[in-house]
Amino acid sequence: MTDPKPSTAERLRPLLHALQVGLRIAWHWLHIAWHWLHIFAAKTWIVLKRLPIATYCFVRALADADYAHLLTDLYVDDASTLPATATRTTAAKPPPLPQPAAKLQEAPPDSALVLLGLLQKEGRFVDFLQEPITSYADQEIGAAARVVHEGCQRVLKDYLSIAPVRSETEGSRVTLERGFDAAAVRPIGNVVGEPPFTGALVHRGWRAAEVRLPKVAGSRDVSILAPAEVEL
Repeated sequence: MTDPKPSTAERLRPLLHALQVGLRIAWHWLHIAWHWLHIFAAKTWIVLKRLPIATYCFVRALADADYAHLLTDLYVDDASTLPATATRTTAAKPPPLPQPAAKLQEAPPDSALVLLGLLQKEGRFVDFLQEPITSYADQEIGAAARVVHEGCQRVLKDYLSIAPVRSETEGSRVTLERGFDAAAVRPIGNVVGEPPFTGALVHRGWRAAEVRLPKVAGSRDVSILAPAEVEL
């Protein structure tokens, strides 16, 4: 007994199944290709938009040294983020003029001379500094330094109020934020980059919280730190 011949639908079923699988695979890869083509087109459009700007900057920088320095200072990473007016006018703007340095003011010497005269009067400070001490023994220098220390310390207590710049204990970790007072705090060691800086407090610093120097007569010559002494 012979087998019945398969129908047309049965003969076409494997072919239709293979065609269906092939269409699914083709659609999958077509979707991937479209995704990457879209990304490539977007990147290409961004590059094409920047190309005229880059070409202009390149040619202008080669011909104009001042403009090249201006570009170096700007460090513009993405010209497309600039407004259109800024992109057109940046090249025409001349480089900024250097800011004038702060005018130095001469410190009045009268107060310093009055204080130095007090240190000489109470602690023989000028005598000690003017004396050549290389020929003296360490014990002799130590004995003289004790007298100078006591007298100068008495002057500081009587005429000045000295306070530390930083309230933290020495050796503690402190952080210097951006904009810290460089006159009051001085970073030392390996200073690299921009604040904030974190390090150990080596010295708390000193600040004259109050000054109570005596008033002097207008006829007095404050440059005379100690009058000459003549024994009669």
